[in-house]
Amino acid sequence: MIDRSKKLPARFYENGAGNRPVRDWIRELRDADKYTVGKDIQKVEFGWPLGRPHCAPLGDGLWEVRSNLDSNRIARVIFCMGHGHMILLHAFIKKTQKTPQQDIDLALKRKREVT
Repeated sequence: MIDRSKKLPARFYENGAGNRPVRDWIRELRDADKYTVGKDIQKVEFGWPLGRPHCAPLGDGLWEVRSNLDSNRIARVIFCMGHGHMILLHAFIKKTQKTPQQDIDLALKRKREVT
């Protein structure tokens, strides 16, 4: 029998004003990119624990969902775990080899708000 349950369901970080920045970021992507990022998040939801190439630890309780988009672009969705969920904190198109510290700092700030 195949287990079709989510092991780590995703939910979006929501700020005090009710905005969900990762959801908004995904909505602005082209349709093919939305599909890719969504499928990669889903792989983590159903396959947790999951390592590279789909998911990688960043330290300080942060993880990243790794997506390869068209035109040699790379997307990252940073998340933490809390209350049995993966909480999607921040997302961006990666333009450098190393994840920029400002992106990690923003994700850490949001993590402190939800955990």
